[in-house]
Amino acid sequence: MSGERKPPLSIRELLWPALGAVLLLIGVGVGAVVEKGQIDYSAQMKRHGGDVMDLGSAGHPDASEQGFMVRVVGDLQVVESPLDQQFNQQTNQPALIRHVQMFQWRELRYGGPATYELDWVDHPVDTSHFEHPEGHANPGKFPIESAQFDAGVVRMNDFVLAPALVHALIGNQPVSPNLRNLPSNLAASFSLYDNGLVTSAVPSHPQLGDMRVTWEAVPTQTVTVVAKVDGNKLIPASDATDGAGFAVQSGDVPLSEFFPDSPLPPEHPVARRLFAVLLAILGAGLLVRWHYAQIDPILTVAIAVLVIGAVDTVLWLGNNNSMALSWFALAAVGIVLTAWRVRALRQQGA
Repeated sequence: MSGERKPPLSIRELLWPALGAVLLLIGVGVGAVVEKGQIDYSAQMKRHGGDVMDLGSAGHPDASEQGFMVRVVGDLQVVESPLDQQFNQQTNQPALIRHVQMFQWRELRYGGPATYELDWVDHPVDTSHFEHPEGHANPGKFPIESAQFDAGVVRMNDFVLAPALVHALIGNQPVSPNLRNLPSNLAASFSLYDNGLVTSAVPSHPQLGDMRVTWEAVPTQTVTVVAKVDGNKLIPASDATDGAGFAVQSGDVPLSEFFPDSPLPPEHPVARRLFAVLLAILGAGLLVRWHYAQIDPILTVAIAVLVIGAVDTVLWLGNNNSMALSWFALAAVGIVLTAWRVRALRQQGA
């Protein structure tokens, strides 16, 4: 007579392995969500130069930051002041901006016939497209151009800002020209009027072709910079696909406002990973207890790290191979421990 058939398992007996499988899957799912969020965040941040270390106002040059993108908040300090050599004008601010205008004819249209007026304009106005160009010819090219002059060295929290970052600083405050500093050839042509320099014989009544030059400065201020650390310098990230590789804003600006197109990194990733592992361990423990009629702590943990490591390896593969390798190493440890404990338990039951 053949061996007796085992009676079918009751619903109560199936409940524990089913619960174990569900908890194991939930643990794997929680871990996968954390890794997927990190992958999406890292992929978007690569467009701007890579993941950013948020140093805040405490950020200073450090060997551990080399090659990383950082967010730093601090006050600007001008070491080498900007100079407008042509006019010999200087300021102790990070940037000096020269604005040049010419008194020219402009064509105005308000639904009726074109009208013409003389006004200060910051670029040459082409009169060849005027409806009535006769009697409204403008001089043409400016003899002096508008320009920005950046400070040679600007520091922030002991970091030196690269020229591109200095040029991107924003803000403005008027700068009064110093007549005593004007070169002799320009001093003969310009006079001081309304916080600027004009070539008008009668400054209050400019004539066609007269020039007006004014200056403003980007003020020293508290700024937030996102850039790459190179020694004691903050520089643009050369591998950024957004074409900039850095960002600068006035004030203390959180990282989320710099890159609103990028997803936020997962909150508390370490704690959530631990929670995922604990759920997986609990689920694996119920499965092991059901199969072997006992809980083997080593086998339980081995199964949990094996499953989570394998899934996360697949997620990271092709996105960050070093992360994929780390998860694969964890999965490999799980495989070895699982094989060892299964063999040992079989020998015990033999």
